[in-house]
Amino acid sequence: MGKTGEWEVISPMLCGAARSAWVLRAYGLRGVAIALLLALGGCSLQRYAINSVGDVLASGGSVYEADNDPELIQEALPFGLKLIESLIAEQPEHRGLLLAAARGYLLYSYAFVSIPAEQARFDDVEHAQALRQRSRNLYLRAHSYAGRVLELDYPNIQAALRDDPAEALMRVDVPVRDVPALYWTAAALGLAISASRNEPALLARLPEVEEMLQRALVLDEAWNAGALHEFAINLAGAGSTSADPTMLEDHYERALELAGSSGAGIHVTFAEVVAVPEQDRRRFAELLERALAVDVDAYPEQRLLNVLAQRRARWLLDHTDEFFLD
Repeated sequence: MGKTGEWEVISPMLCGAARSAWVLRAYGLRGVAIALLLALGGCSLQRYAINSVGDVLASGGSVYEADNDPELIQEALPFGLKLIESLIAEQPEHRGLLLAAARGYLLYSYAFVSIPAEQARFDDVEHAQALRQRSRNLYLRAHSYAGRVLELDYPNIQAALRDDPAEALMRVDVPVRDVPALYWTAAALGLAISASRNEPALLARLPEVEEMLQRALVLDEAWNAGALHEFAINLAGAGSTSADPTMLEDHYERALELAGSSGAGIHVTFAEVVAVPEQDRRRFAELLERALAVDVDAYPEQRLLNVLAQRRARWLLDHTDEFFLD
């Protein structure tokens, strides 16, 4: 339904500040809309407005992900995340808000904490360690929000995952609803593990991540243009026990088949996770050049991620000698 149709449906239900918030939201000024909603009086109207904004935040692409200026997003995203958390405080079981918080914290940690940590390790080990610890904490915060979404439909599943992940996930069986929750829960925990390789308690939870990924692949392996297959490659970089070169090649090819030429990140991920351990310098360079060839403006919904992936690719090319013995 387009913006005009949405307004015709919702207009009779709202008035004053609430109507202004809806108009601002509809035309992309979501931060202002949320601020207005927080100022609303009347519990039922406020609850309805919060639910409406939460639904929008959870649907479709984000204005953050379509931006081409990572520094702008780095400064803006924390404010947006704290606003989302304030809405969650009012509506703690809102699926859309919980997923938006998980996605936002994961994006912020990966793009603006984890990548700088990896790059700093060659020049300032202590700073890199501090960044890695911060990224771990942010990933765990993202995991807590995504895990709460699973709990809405499957009470006590997080405790069950720790005991027997495969058994716990057998009851997760609604693809449209469950695959996003599985993905964000698994991705956040997997990245937290990757940032905490000296923590046995977190490493012991790797089977949870592997089983959530496998269950999501069973439910809808094509979800989000191959995101699950790309995550499988990332998981291998975190020390997945089930990873092998042939399987990773299959995931790479399937991700490319589903996403086409829209994503630069898959090539960067494969270069780091596969080409470096195999010490295949030529393929490493070819993959990174392939990432740099992606037209970031051709796929607006992935613009920010592609810009970040290409920055990473250039940095890796400039530091190639650091990763190869000859």
